[in-house]
Amino acid sequence: MTLTLTLTGTGGAQLVPAFGCICKACERARKDEAFRRRPCSAVINCNDAVTLLDAGLPDLMDRWPAGRFRQFLLTHYHMDHVQGLFPLRWGVGEKIAVYGPPDEQGCDDLFKHPGILDFSHTVEPFVVFSLQGLQVTPLPLNHSKLTFGYLLETAHSRVAWLCDTAGLPEKTLKFLQAGPPDVMVIDCSHAPRDQTPTNHCDLNTVIALNEVIKSPRVVLTHISHQFDAWMMENPLPEGVEAGFDGQEIIKENCKIRD
Repeated sequence: MTLTLTLTGTGGAQLVPAFGCICKACERARKDEAFRRRPCSAVINCNDAVTLLDAGLPDLMDRWPAGRFRQFLLTHYHMDHVQGLFPLRWGVGEKIAVYGPPDEQGCDDLFKHPGILDFSHTVEPFVVFSLQGLQVTPLPLNHSKLTFGYLLETAHSRVAWLCDTAGLPEKTLKFLQAGPPDVMVIDCSHAPRDQTPTNHCDLNTVIALNEVIKSPRVVLTHISHQFDAWMMENPLPEGVEAGFDGQEIIKENCKIRD
């Protein structure tokens, strides 16, 4: 069994390049498509089943025509993580399952007018469920809206997806410490700061978290243009790397490659 996680977006709501910004990171991204960062999102491929992890890409329907994926797995209902659902819901055909946290508000009128989307698949913290054989454990995160990360497991794989969080709740930290993931994809919006930001991690926070969790490979996502500019002049610690749009993380038979 192979688990493939493809990072389809590694930026925050501001994106890279940011509108109107002429910093060196934004200018680089305008000149070279490889350095652009779209809304934080990913694609999970396991057992020939495709799951879209968050839905913030505005061109989601062009990337994934009807029948090409099985379901959505949402971390939370901020606009930059669900905006692709708004036009898609008015499509025709079979219902599409949407798994996510039990947020009663959702986003705008998605719940009031769901169209072909089925939002009844709410999940609960630390209660394992299965997506076509892939074991998924929801992990509470620290964010301004009810937000879950997810531990994705097969017989040979443990991959943690932890976007949109400032540090980690104690229960989530202890859970990951008890069984360190082979790969940890984690929010890192900011360069090192003296104090932990309130809604997203900085690099110091990520380093401190992994001193406890001890994942052998840390991939940063939800990256801001300011942090990109910082990384153009500063190296990351060993075992920590900046994710990029289009990156594939493949876990197969206890070997990791990308």
